[in-house]
Amino acid sequence: MIAYITGIIEEVRPDSLIIDHGGMGYRVFVPASVADAVRKGSEERIYTYFAVREDAMQLYGFLTQDDLDLFRLLLGVSGIGPKGALGILSVMNADDLRFAVLSDDAAGIARAPGIGKKTAQKVILELRDKLSLEDAFEKKAQHTEAAAQEAAGDAGREAVLALTALGYTNSEAYRAVRNAVQSDPDAGTEALIKAALKALI
Repeated sequence: MIAYITGIIEEVRPDSLIIDHGGMGYRVFVPASVADAVRKGSEERIYTYFAVREDAMQLYGFLTQDDLDLFRLLLGVSGIGPKGALGILSVMNADDLRFAVLSDDAAGIARAPGIGKKTAQKVILELRDKLSLEDAFEKKAQHTEAAAQEAAGDAGREAVLALTALGYTNSEAYRAVRNAVQSDPDAGTEALIKAALKALI
């Protein structure tokens, strides 16, 4: 089993990445959020799930172990395959999915491509007992802090925290701030927040 791949992103497609690792190019199917977050030429660690079927062997990848764990949980729901699980994690990250399940937000889960309301209700029914509200809040806090630390410098950390306080998810905030930092590495907190908000609105 391939737990993760660390390599250079050679190509970014809407639904997948081509990762060069040791001279071999691996195609890894990813949620839209991952395709939006990485850049060609960057080195990334992608946590992977290796799916084997009669007609195909495919890798599915995520930026965090937590997202991969939720992907595996989704695969345990009857009627949800890799494509459906990937679709759900394309419209919400692991934190959002936990809160959607625990708050019976079938409509939020049903926003995923190919997932109807009945399937969304099945996801809630089958995952509710495997998740806890306490754990959901704890992981959300950890991810918000981790995203803030990964943004460049104090200005980046403060900008991420400010955006999450405004209601954006930690992944949305981190992605927007990271792009703002890349455009202007010397920008202060206020400038980063303005640039990030412009991209988010």
